[in-house]
Amino acid sequence: MKTILLNPGPVTLSRRVREAMSRPDLCHREPEFGALQDGLRRKLLDVYALDPADWAAVLLTGSGTAAVEAMLTSLVPADGRLLIVENGVYGERMTHIARSYGIAHERVTAPWSDAIDLSAVERALGDGDFTHVAVVHHETTTGRLNDIAALSKLAAAHGARLLLDSVSGFGAETLDFDGWHLDGCAAAANKCLHGVPGSAFVLVRRAAPAAAPSRTVYLDLHAYLAQQDRRATPFTQSVQTFYALDEALDEFFEEGGRRGRQALFRHRMTRIREALLALGVEPLLPDAESSCVLQSFRLPPGHDYEAVHDRLKQDGFIVYAGQGGLSGRVFRISAMGDITEEDLARLLDAFSTLFRTVGRRD
Repeated sequence: MKTILLNPGPVTLSRRVREAMSRPDLCHREPEFGALQDGLRRKLLDVYALDPADWAAVLLTGSGTAAVEAMLTSLVPADGRLLIVENGVYGERMTHIARSYGIAHERVTAPWSDAIDLSAVERALGDGDFTHVAVVHHETTTGRLNDIAALSKLAAAHGARLLLDSVSGFGAETLDFDGWHLDGCAAAANKCLHGVPGSAFVLVRRAAPAAAPSRTVYLDLHAYLAQQDRRATPFTQSVQTFYALDEALDEFFEEGGRRGRQALFRHRMTRIREALLALGVEPLLPDAESSCVLQSFRLPPGHDYEAVHDRLKQDGFIVYAGQGGLSGRVFRISAMGDITEEDLARLLDAFSTLFRTVGRRD
């Protein structure tokens, strides 16, 4: 029985993406690698129809966190100040990164289940001379899709640029690179694009300021950008995961690009949400505040996560636990990956068996 990953990455791969990793071995110093890298960079810009004169895709070997760390350390100038907006684990991780590198920063926090506190952001921006605001687009701690449009207006009014962690939104959710005043957007291959873990990237506005001096060696985006613009790379890249991303992007565009992927995820998540609601399993957040990529659901009385996980795993599905204070309260389900309508129907049957007593009234 095929096992379907419903966690927020890695995803269940299509056969053609998996087979792409069996392409011939390739040295990263050969011209064929330069051609592969060039093609990937063009395709990543095409996901949101970005002008290569204004934007560049910088490819890294690493996880989504590597891309976020590269973005923060490379795009906040040495004399810059960063305002970090937190309402989940991944916002908190950006604070950890800034603290580790000694980047001048302050934070605005909200409870994990809450929306961004825009009034607190506005107060903080008025009290400090911030060059950048960092925020998570889709916070997979809860499945919340943060209101980046409203946040970006506040940042722009105070002369600050946005650095966006869209690791779990890029390729499916709407991003307005120019309207949101972005200087950088970090993402990864093994989420909405349906690639494999090991490849990440940052879309960088070419006019964005350099961090001087460089805070890091391996994650210096400016070094990568200079080399990749010359069809080279400063360090060895993960060639096989690049092959997989190349195939995944071809598949992505064949299936309708970002709009097609968003519609697919919305279809899947709507069916999952409606089925669980009918069984008495409540979502953590309203649908209008949630991503199409992943949502959280409250564990019903009498059901603990381990039992839910293990039963669904027996049926061929992997769901994800809540984090921190939510660990005993919710489970999370993603709509990403190579999932057929038959797989989806089988999942809904598994839910029906598992939760059939939740809504019963004796």
